[in-house]
Amino acid sequence: MSSLVQSVDWLAIAPPTLAAVVGLVVLVADLFVGEARKAVLGWISVAGLAASALLLLPLLAGDRATFCLTGDADACSYVADRFTLVIQLLVLGGALLAALLSVTALKDADKELPEGEYWFLLLSSAAGAALLPASRDLATLIVALEVASLPAFALVGIRRGDRKSSEAALKFFLSSVTATAVSLMGVSFVYATTGTLHLTRIADRIQHVDGQFHTLAQTGVVLTLVGFAFKTAAVPFHFWVPDTYVGAPLPIAAYLSVVGKAVGFSGLILVTVIAFPSYADVWGPALAALAALTMTVGNVGALRQRSTRAYSAVRLLAWSSVGQAGYLLVPIASAAYSKDPQKAIGSTVAYALMYAAVNLGAFAVAALVARTSPLNRISDYRGLYARNPLAALVLGFFLLCLAGLPPGIIGLFAKVTVFSAVVDAGLGWLAVVMAVNVVIALFYYLQWTTLLFRAPEGEPGTHRVPAPITAAIALTAVLGIALSGAPQLVLRFSETGLF
Repeated sequence: MSSLVQSVDWLAIAPPTLAAVVGLVVLVADLFVGEARKAVLGWISVAGLAASALLLLPLLAGDRATFCLTGDADACSYVADRFTLVIQLLVLGGALLAALLSVTALKDADKELPEGEYWFLLLSSAAGAALLPASRDLATLIVALEVASLPAFALVGIRRGDRKSSEAALKFFLSSVTATAVSLMGVSFVYATTGTLHLTRIADRIQHVDGQFHTLAQTGVVLTLVGFAFKTAAVPFHFWVPDTYVGAPLPIAAYLSVVGKAVGFSGLILVTVIAFPSYADVWGPALAALAALTMTVGNVGALRQRSTRAYSAVRLLAWSSVGQAGYLLVPIASAAYSKDPQKAIGSTVAYALMYAAVNLGAFAVAALVARTSPLNRISDYRGLYARNPLAALVLGFFLLCLAGLPPGIIGLFAKVTVFSAVVDAGLGWLAVVMAVNVVIALFYYLQWTTLLFRAPEGEPGTHRVPAPITAAIALTAVLGIALSGAPQLVLRFSETGLF
């Protein structure tokens, strides 16, 4: 019994635990709160996510670990290091902004969406997403991945009787379950060849696998990556993205675009650079090819969106998120070839922080426009400056950040750090592919941006902006502007501490 887990460090596990507990509280409270007061459940959820994020502050004092094996202090199932805290901040902050957008979305739905279930599912998914970057064994990683994913399926299809929503949820569910099954097979192969699930122990043992099991180990490494590649929306695991974003409530699409990606990328980073560094010759080329394919397919898909097509704005953001996933994969692939993999991984984290802030902001403005234009076409944004100057200026800023153009300095800075990582790793061909894709993306981002300032068709009307949407837009705008003024803070903050 000497290898059983020991005492629990409650402070280390506090952020995801609090999110889960608040989710249970909201689910039980829903039974006792009358229909007229259901909105209070939303504000409890917002407060719970804010409190979970604040619980990260005491953990800045130093690395903490819990659920460790007694015979090996380095073999722990939960580690709260710098990397964990940065990703948990991204996850909980993204969930908080999605929750603010959801408060208005649920109010506008006029009782069509079940509020208690909605908030319970969102908080449960956020708890799983916050658990994943701290996971340091394959079993906990897969469990955290599923805890983050399963509630998301239900959230996508939560509109009762909506065929589009149900179809999106089914497509999301079936493709995700398939990817998870493949990953579990990979985990079983890795366990069969190493005899352990802890990432640090796998890294040691997988180097000394018997020759007859070498192919099995290689296969296990590749298959294990599939589930996380699916969550990142990497091509060819991306086909669920456009329909899922359109079918889901808009706040959930925003949540999936940021938090879902954070889950996938943190999982990929953990299994590649901690568990399988000796197999960099296997996962390095695979991720480099995935990155090139993903950014190209994503940007070409966004480029093909017609401005008058229903939901074209959401579809463009969906395809854009696929393209951005390609950029995020580039530094992880570079880590396989780099002399300083820590710096390469830091570039991915820095880019993820930039992307999270500005993409959530773009979805927040899309949620505002959707209140008066439910079909959310790109053409509906024509003349937005005449109707709501501040929203137009902010959305223009977010789109320029995603494109990597001034005044969106943080977007430019993030792309430069990714270019630096890929050049340092000697992957010149991948840098060329990325440069071509950046140019492609400029076209559709600038096209949308110029549309905001054109003369509106008909008389421009003004509409009241709900306080929760105002708060979400303001928070993301302030964050984007502040980071554009001091972009070096992102890279300093994104130092991972994984090695």
